[in-house]
Amino acid sequence: MTKIGLLSDTHGHIDERILNFFDTVDEIWHAGDVGSVSILDKISNLKPLKAVYGNIDAQDVQLRTKETLVFYCEEVKVIMTHIAKYHGTYSRKLMPFLLKEKPQLVIGGHSHILQIKYDRIYNFLFVNPGASGNYGIHKIKTACRFDIEKDKIQNMEILELTKT
Repeated sequence: MTKIGLLSDTHGHIDERILNFFDTVDEIWHAGDVGSVSILDKISNLKPLKAVYGNIDAQDVQLRTKETLVFYCEEVKVIMTHIAKYHGTYSRKLMPFLLKEKPQLVIGGHSHILQIKYDRIYNFLFVNPGASGNYGIHKIKTACRFDIEKDKIQNMEILELTKT
């Protein structure tokens, strides 16, 4: 079993309470709008990190990440990109990946809106962890943690924090 911590849209700030929430995870995944390489360094010094860049990320972050990642975690194929849009109305850049890769888990960020929903048309779980930083329209910072065991995504937990 692999325990995952998932966040997005830190915009250069990561709350220590989120890092504490990720204490028990094996890996941390960041779905873009990191904000600075210092955030990448801080997270990767704690746990193995998979990250994509977002629309606010400068070249230094882009050089250390990719726009879209396609990978396996145990037996689950994952696609992670920053601008996935919303469940059921995916971005034009994401659609070719969905059709070619046939993932079981799709992760996006950008909207600052927490969303976890199963897509019955494409047969995958769509997860947007919302926003974890202080910058943006959101009133509550959110992050997720969950387990992947073989081909099962389970034990989804949500952390909600007031903005500081």
